[in-house]
Amino acid sequence: MNTISLKVNGKKYDNVQIEPRTHLGDVLRESLSLTGTHLGCEHGVCGACTVFVDGVPTRSCISLAAACDNAEVVTIEGMNDEVMEALRTAFSQEHGLQCGFCTPGMLASAHDVVMRMPHATEQDIRYAMSGNLCRCTGYVGITKAIQSVIEKRRAEGITEPVNVRTILGPAGAGHAQTQSASAGAAAVPAGMAAEVKRVRAPAGAVKAPDSGKPMTRMQQSFTVDFPRDEVWAFFGRLDQVTTCLPGASLLSEPTATHVEPRLRVKVGPIVADFEGTADVERDDANYKGMIYGSARDTKSPSATRGEVEYVLSEINQGASTRVDVEIGFALTGPLAQFSRSGIVQDIAKRMTDAFAQNLHARLSNGGQSGATANEVTELNAGALVFSVLRNRVTAFFKRLFGGR
Repeated sequence: MNTISLKVNGKKYDNVQIEPRTHLGDVLRESLSLTGTHLGCEHGVCGACTVFVDGVPTRSCISLAAACDNAEVVTIEGMNDEVMEALRTAFSQEHGLQCGFCTPGMLASAHDVVMRMPHATEQDIRYAMSGNLCRCTGYVGITKAIQSVIEKRRAEGITEPVNVRTILGPAGAGHAQTQSASAGAAAVPAGMAAEVKRVRAPAGAVKAPDSGKPMTRMQQSFTVDFPRDEVWAFFGRLDQVTTCLPGASLLSEPTATHVEPRLRVKVGPIVADFEGTADVERDDANYKGMIYGSARDTKSPSATRGEVEYVLSEINQGASTRVDVEIGFALTGPLAQFSRSGIVQDIAKRMTDAFAQNLHARLSNGGQSGATANEVTELNAGALVFSVLRNRVTAFFKRLFGGR
């Protein structure tokens, strides 16, 4: 037997006896008599057992209790802040529950969505809640309930995410840290992981890419025949630099650090329209920038998230600029079939070349908007794929016949 300590719903439990294989859900229900947490599939699939561990929604049925030693746990019995009260009322009014078995985990996940996504659309909510299964309602009432709470909070002037998770790790490992998106705001309501570390990046610092994320990574470089300061200044104009990417447009007016792009990509018979958001950090002293973004296809379940780090260096005695780019991305859904690194490397190179061509055209035009005759305005990834495959087949036969 092992002994662990837990803080559950604000109450400290010391010397809890467990077997090494015991899961957190079993401890909550059998040792602490907190039966509001429901165990369904016990494989981490249905989401009924979702609780908060160190502020992070966690599947208690697959989380070993030993890994949660000294963690702070909040179950449905302890979720009594104003957001949860609003969700409970909305679930009742919108008929978001029937048998009620999924409801504790559904409410926990819904609370996380409301706190993190103050501008969530119906599609955003459905995507974020897709890890919680319900066999009764068909999800319509659940989605409407969550959306009504978000809209009510917006009407009250709550438009910033509260409880933005910046560092994640194994539940209970002390790696789950959150911060308020606006200075001075209350990070978490009373009763919901009240003691939380706040992490703020130093002024001018650029956050390093998280190498632990399951992303495909690649590096690209290109040269622009303009001085570095001029290129750097242009990169700071997000409306201009975003639309240098073929097929890209803007969903709304960007700020200095935030942009909402749309990217139209044609892959053979498939036409994908990705809509998403991206945040930008810039280190003026070192001419470095980081872009963090995610997007979903409006026509299919495909989604992507990524990181881009770019560095500008002077060459040719300051007359030109080399742009070194490191890209990390993860693609899910039907379009994931095109994410094999070998093909993507070649496609990314051609995309980079098109971006560089458009960038040069804009800078030659004084950085003004409006496509010129030299710009590439649409990306046909299908044509690129077939071109890449043709080139590889040609290269294979050249090697086979000794370069003849």
